[in-house]
Amino acid sequence: MRIHTGEKPFECNVCNKKFSQSGHLQAHMRTHTAEKPYECSVCQKTFPGPQRLRNHVKIHKGERPYECNKCFRTFSRGEHLKIHLQRHNGEKPFECTTCGRNFYTISELRIHLRIHTGEKPYKCDLCNKTFTQTSHLRMHKQRVHTGLKLLQCSFCDGRFLDPGSLRVHVLRVHTGEKPFECTVCGRKFCAAGDLRVHLRTHTGEKPYECSLCQRKFSFYHSLKSHLATHMREKPHRCTECHKNFKGPENLLAHLRTHISQ
Repeated sequence: MRIHTGEKPFECNVCNKKFSQSGHLQAHMRTHTAEKPYECSVCQKTFPGPQRLRNHVKIHKGERPYECNKCFRTFSRGEHLKIHLQRHNGEKPFECTTCGRNFYTISELRIHLRIHTGEKPYKCDLCNKTFTQTSHLRMHKQRVHTGLKLLQCSFCDGRFLDPGSLRVHVLRVHTGEKPFECTVCGRKFCAAGDLRVHLRTHTGEKPYECSLCQRKFSFYHSLKSHLATHMREKPHRCTECHKNFKGPENLLAHLRTHISQ
């Protein structure tokens, strides 16, 4: 009946969001506690709900039927491909009403909004420290609190938080194996992430945008270097002595020196 009446008697005591069923509230509470009780039997990665686990298992089964026709990356779910294609097309339909910044997904916008609101909904149950993202809480628990089980590299003294990081380390540093090959030019890489970044040289994808002039870049380090050029710019010129300044407030302070002369 609650579907028809809209009644939602179960309320979250952290963020006050309401639910029609207690099970939905219990599942929601995991977003605050970062609890992930559903574990993959193949790689031991954990998830907050059974559906997320089922989707993940498709990766191990090789079920990735959705392929991007621009970079050939494959996905287990159609909605993931749709979001991915937005990045190729530069579509950022979700806008922050506070600062005007745009985002590819609603979840990215929600996380960003916490910068403005100061909201930190994820609390550590061991020390009560709060975080804006579940990944930050998870990393905090692993690094700060006791019981941390670091994975030891069998070749050196390196220790890693998760199997993926250890695997990439072994490939890059010790074995030299490069299992990820570019289908366009044949270049090989140690990690899938490195291959994805490399593919931008072929596709022309530029996901990093300068917030000052809207120029776009394929790589983060290129954007970082570009931003430095803005820092060096001094577009505000004094009409009295023709000295240049970075910002209007700097120019205004300088103009006072002429007035006092």
